[in-house]
Amino acid sequence: MTTAAGLREMTYAEAVRETLADLMETDERVFLMGEDIGVYGGAFGVTTGLLERFGRERVRDTPISEIAIVGAGVGAALCGMRPVVELQFSDFVTCAMDQIVNQAAKIHFMLGGAARVPLVIRAPAGSGTGAAAQHSQSLEAWFAHVPGLKVVMPATPADAMGLLRAAVADPNPVLVLEHKLLYRERGPVPLGHHLPLGTATIRRRGTDLTIVATSVMVGRSLAAAEELAADGIETTVVDPRTITPLDEATILGEVAATGKALLVQEAPRTGGFVAEIVARIAESDTFHALRAPVVRLCGLDVPMPYAPELEKAAVPQVPDIVTAARRLHEGG
Repeated sequence: MTTAAGLREMTYAEAVRETLADLMETDERVFLMGEDIGVYGGAFGVTTGLLERFGRERVRDTPISEIAIVGAGVGAALCGMRPVVELQFSDFVTCAMDQIVNQAAKIHFMLGGAARVPLVIRAPAGSGTGAAAQHSQSLEAWFAHVPGLKVVMPATPADAMGLLRAAVADPNPVLVLEHKLLYRERGPVPLGHHLPLGTATIRRRGTDLTIVATSVMVGRSLAAAEELAADGIETTVVDPRTITPLDEATILGEVAATGKALLVQEAPRTGGFVAEIVARIAESDTFHALRAPVVRLCGLDVPMPYAPELEKAAVPQVPDIVTAARRLHEGG
């Protein structure tokens, strides 16, 4: 459905699918690999119809081996192709850590820039589908720690399109973490949308406190901000969109403007990426603008439970964000 000139209403999954199709139409180097992405259309149906449109050479169903899938992707990228690899669940990156961390991320540097690895790895991440401990993790902090990797976390259909285009155009490896609960979310998407990596966006502006949130927590933070506004608490919501590279300037500027920061992620608290943002606040002049200590709201340090109520309790929900923001507002 068209909502305005140049804008279409579509789901997050549709935005990813359209982007992949457009890229394959315009660049014959782009091809897809992954488990069940062809006949079945992928674990979450994102690649439905692409096999019929582009054929088996460019939409390749692979064996059940992440080592082989990512390893073949690295090799293809080194040979001048632009492979887009899909892992059924982001948890399965654990099976291909050597290929991602020791090969894809480092080859460009180890060869003095003489080789490039334009590989994109798409991986459904996060909880909320009852998939339990081995299929519901948020592992972005692992990969943000690896020099040579870029890590993308789109929170809207428009960002899913724009950031995927940038990822495929990048000359070196990019990990795109698509939250499973977002695939059915709808929103306006500009035609041929493109976003640069490393540019945060301000989803909402307020004067009382700043929430920095990633992935599915962006929408929850916006819902919390609406509830807070009803009580007269005006909240800025910042979405980094990519965590490496990180748009530090925008985040620090918005935190300094309100003097209060609530950092929200689904991943467990210990060693989570938002701790890096806390450190950057503390190391910068933004620290002197704070009117209260920075607050982190994160998932619990537990393997993800299977039971629905326990799963919800293990990660921040809208009421949790509201409660944390109210405490922060009242405490400064």
